Amino acid sequence: MDEFGFVEPRIADRFRGFLPVVIDIESGGFNHQTDALLEIAAVMIEMTSLGELRPGTTHRYHVQPFHGSRLDPASLAVIGIDPHHPLRPAMPEKEALTQLFREVRKEVRDRQCTRAVLVGHNSSFDLNFLNAAIARTDIKRNPFHPFSSFDTATLGGVALGQTVLSRAVVAAGLEWDPTSAHSAIYDAEKTAALFCIICNRFRGLYEEARERAPQLAQPVPVPPEESV
Repeated sequence: MDEFGFVEPRIADRFRGFLPVVIDIESGGFNHQTDALLEIAAVMIEMTSLGELRPGTTHRYHVQPFHGSRLDPASLAVIGIDPHHPLRPAMPEKEALTQLFREVRKEVRDRQCTRAVLVGHNSSFDLNFLNAAIARTDIKRNPFHPFSSFDTATLGGVALGQTVLSRAVVAAGLEWDPTSAHSAIYDAEKTAALFCIICNRFRGLYEEARERAPQLAQPVPVPPEESV
């Protein structure tokens, strides 16, 4: 609070203590149990001093296929990834997730949130692949909520009448380059921009709800053993 009584808005208050983090995963198929996770990108979401959401820092990791994983040639043709290219700077799953989670936990702490929540376009796909990789690598300090997520396919359908990412992005007034699609970093950044636009346009509804039931806006406590 400043000398005039203005309290700067916090993203920690917008989603009950959760920090939205946009995740896009490119994979060797659609089965999260058997198919390789090949690329993951994350975009942090931040809040301006005026209470508007905007995309923040982007992180991207090329990932080595896990031992015994399936690589569907049709999926690889769509995403344009050669998993075995000698110049591809890929790292093992555990190393990639460890680095990503370190960045996410720092952002959660800096924003005074309790944990991260995944934002994705058809978010169940990305969350399933992420959770499967966490189980395979036995990573303990997962900053993401294990089953909750924000799905921009649903949000785009409600707000814009479009559920396909490219169509929702264009309907929201942004540009879409089809030659850049299916790159984890491109899709994640477009999903982040779409998420922020929709949330900002629904801000009035949120503020009305907060005034109507302020007790429901309190952050969700995290058990000590799950602290990020």
